[in-house]
Amino acid sequence: MSVITPCLWFESEAEGAATLYTEVVRNSRILAVARSGPGDDAPAMSVSFELDGQPFLALNGATAAAFSDAVSFQIGCADQDEVDHYWESLTARGGVGGRCGWLKDRYGVSWQVVPTVLTSLIGGEDTAGAQRALSAMLGMGKLDIRVLEQAYSGR
Repeated sequence: MSVITPCLWFESEAEGAATLYTEVVRNSRILAVARSGPGDDAPAMSVSFELDGQPFLALNGATAAAFSDAVSFQIGCADQDEVDHYWESLTARGGVGGRCGWLKDRYGVSWQVVPTVLTSLIGGEDTAGAQRALSAMLGMGKLDIRVLEQAYSGR
């Protein structure tokens, strides 16, 4: 069976990015590092890694190729602790929080840190509640489950 592996193109930060992502996301690991010369001190050319079982490749392409919001990675979070963990970890040391649960990490990669309950709140059967939850979400950076649930219920 074929496997689709996202490849992230960096100028020279492939190993640092792969290390960050595998430290932040559970069940993750670096599989292999191909270096441009002998020894562990040589710069990485590429890094194969897994994030919660999904394969990725980070490539040092030597020239800058900017990431954009047109491609992002969505993390479904079971609770506020997970939202907080991913948001804080990915915005640390130069990452930037955006609106509606979106952020850019310090390498410029876009992420959506989204509680799994969000779909039932903004798409719930109570259309007025869904509108309130959507309005609340549109005013947030990092998503706050308690505030979204309160907005949905009208509190």
